[in-house]
Amino acid sequence: MLPIAKGANLALMFFLELGVLASAGYWGFTLSQHWGVKLLAGLGAPALFIAAWALFGAGGGANAVIPLTGLARAVLEILWFGGGALALYAAGAAVPAGALAALFVVNAVLRIVWKQV
Repeated sequence: MLPIAKGANLALMFFLELGVLASAGYWGFTLSQHWGVKLLAGLGAPALFIAAWALFGAGGGANAVIPLTGLARAVLEILWFGGGALALYAAGAAVPAGALAALFVVNAVLRIVWKQV
C-alpha cells in the first residue's frame, strides 16, 4: 500500500506543478482590461515560471540545467509553489490559493518523510 501512496504523492507533485503554471496564466489574463496586457502577462508569467523550473528544479533537479539540492531546493519550491498561490490570490481566487498552498505543504512533508526529495 505504501508504494501506491508514494506514487500518488509524486503524481500530486506533478499536478501541483501544472497548477502553478495555470495559476500564473490565470493571474495574467485577469490582470488588465486591455487584451495586449492580458496576452503578455497571461502567456509571459507561465513562461517565466517554466524557465525558472527548467533551470533549477526540473525532474527533482535531475533534469535541471543548474540542479539545486538541500536548502536551495527547498527555497526554490517555496518560491515556486508560493508564487502560484500568490498569483491565484492576486487574481481574486483566495480559496483555490489556500488549497494550492495547503496541498503543497502536505506534499512536501510527505516527500521529506518518505525520502522522495
